[in-house]
Amino acid sequence: MHELRLPDAPAEGRRVRGFASDNYAGVHPEVLAALGQANVDHEPAYGDDSWTARLQGLVRTEFGEQAEAFPVFNGTGANVLALQALLAPWGAVICAESAHIHQDEGGAPERIAHTKLYTVPTEDGKLTPELIDLQAHGIGFVHRAQPAVVEIAQVTELGTVYTAEEVRAVTDHAHSRGMSVYMDGARLANAAAALGSSLRSFTVDAGVDVVSFGGTKNGALGAEMVVVLNPDAVLSGPGGRRHEGAGQAVGYLRKASMQLASKMRFVSAQLVALLTDELWLRSARHANTMAARLAAGAGALDGVTLTQTPQANQVLAVLDPTVAADVRTAYPFYDWDVPRNEVRWMTSWDTTEQDVDGFVSALSAALSAGRV
Repeated sequence: MHELRLPDAPAEGRRVRGFASDNYAGVHPEVLAALGQANVDHEPAYGDDSWTARLQGLVRTEFGEQAEAFPVFNGTGANVLALQALLAPWGAVICAESAHIHQDEGGAPERIAHTKLYTVPTEDGKLTPELIDLQAHGIGFVHRAQPAVVEIAQVTELGTVYTAEEVRAVTDHAHSRGMSVYMDGARLANAAAALGSSLRSFTVDAGVDVVSFGGTKNGALGAEMVVVLNPDAVLSGPGGRRHEGAGQAVGYLRKASMQLASKMRFVSAQLVALLTDELWLRSARHANTMAARLAAGAGALDGVTLTQTPQANQVLAVLDPTVAADVRTAYPFYDWDVPRNEVRWMTSWDTTEQDVDGFVSALSAALSAGRV
């Protein structure tokens, strides 16, 4: 189980270039420009605007004509909305023990979606059919919440990435057991960049039923979306009509979950910017490249042990707490698993080579000082 400890606040007026989270990064200039373009005249509210209509077209280009997007404010809201859309009241969710929905959402899936989370320990944050079966039992047993959804994250909380084949193995197995599959895509762009493949190759083409697309960690001000890939997996709308009612059902749930923006054009405009000219992919590739540079530099230092092979924009390492505290005064980053002395370093769309090299130099100096 990981623990996050906030880095110390920087001194007033000091420029901060850290590795605590990709949420620390600012807004990409192209996203800011789109917000300015959207801030003209009046537009209908609650998603009936031209920007949201344009977003739907871009989403269908990426995920297929069956896809339907539902912009929301934040990642927790996206996860809760998606799970609600796939769950009957008696349904439960199988996820990795390290999953964000279990560790980092304040119990929102339980409190808001009113579901049970069945967790499975994993070495690398990824579920397999064999691991799913550790919790996929008691089907038809009235005393047990019924396993109904398998949740996987792409990228995982440990910074690992599912291949399309690994996703297909999970979805085929889940579907064979009568369960649907939701993919938490807070860093979906980083996964696509790491795999060198399209978004649909490891989502809709690999059998995923619902996915989220994260914008905030990839240069947006605050914009995520739930994308329904398989309308048949979503709870029925009014009258029990699935194809006709799936979108309505998610729409009702989004409103009831306090994730329906009145001025939705400003949420949609950010996502439009990311999906235009592959800004999402360009930014994610850069963040991944900076993480690889950081891992190579830090991993070569005596006193640093990488605990996972970095695949996207996250590096996990074991580091002496005294050294970590020293480096953190200049470069904020989180403790990850305190009992293990494990720390987490994240890169973002605006991380520079100078940021990485300066951090590695500071880390090297702190390690040397600690050996004196």
